[in-house]
Amino acid sequence: MTASPRPERRSPDEAASEHPEITYIGCARCGTLIAGLDGRYACSGCGWVNEWTEGHRPLPEARRRRSADSASADMA
Repeated sequence: MTASPRPERRSPDEAASEHPEITYIGCARCGTLIAGLDGRYACSGCGWVNEWTEGHRPLPEARRRRSADSASADMA
């Protein structure tokens, strides 16, 4: 199955949600319909991957995990 190479877009209000959005596009190399998160895609058919900066919004920042020492100190 092939699809157009243009990704589906949603309104700015819908795109502002804090949860990732599943988007679909036709693979730029082989045309297979593939799904991605927020406009970031990888084709399992041919291995094509789009540049991470092409996503619909910035990637979330990493959160610091609490260390085991501070977690055990909180329990005391």
